[in-house]
Amino acid sequence: MKIAVTVNGTREEWDVAPAETLLDALRDHGYRGAKRVCESGECGACAVIVDGLAIDACIRLAAQSDGSQITTVEGLETADGLHPVQEAFTANGAIQCGFCIPGMVVTAANYLEMNPQPTEDDIRHVFIGNLCRCTGYKKPVEAVLASVSEEVGRRED
Repeated sequence: MKIAVTVNGTREEWDVAPAETLLDALRDHGYRGAKRVCESGECGACAVIVDGLAIDACIRLAAQSDGSQITTVEGLETADGLHPVQEAFTANGAIQCGFCIPGMVVTAANYLEMNPQPTEDDIRHVFIGNLCRCTGYKKPVEAVLASVSEEVGRRED
């Protein structure tokens, strides 16, 4: 079946199988940032933003995304550079093995759209759907808090 999606600002038409997941379709079309890990919506490594909401792409059928706006971790970067969350994860050493990081970055960036001044507890709650075996969440939480303070500084300049 044919579907039309807009991925990272570019409209595309895809042929997808009725049972094909959004994760499979994205990866088949070159978007490799969303990682295949649990395939059951438990780990968050495949998080993407669909129509303004971070979701696990492994449990959504591609056909359900017909007409949707999709943002992957690759799409967070703009012509001006990395998204503040991407910058902060790098600058604050929040990246270890890297498997969960794209999903964490997407989840955090999406949440900051809804709550630009989160507390540490807010961020920890948002990361409930993102499993990480390497970092213990300390560095990713610190990175998101740093991205918020850096973004506030940019707005004041």
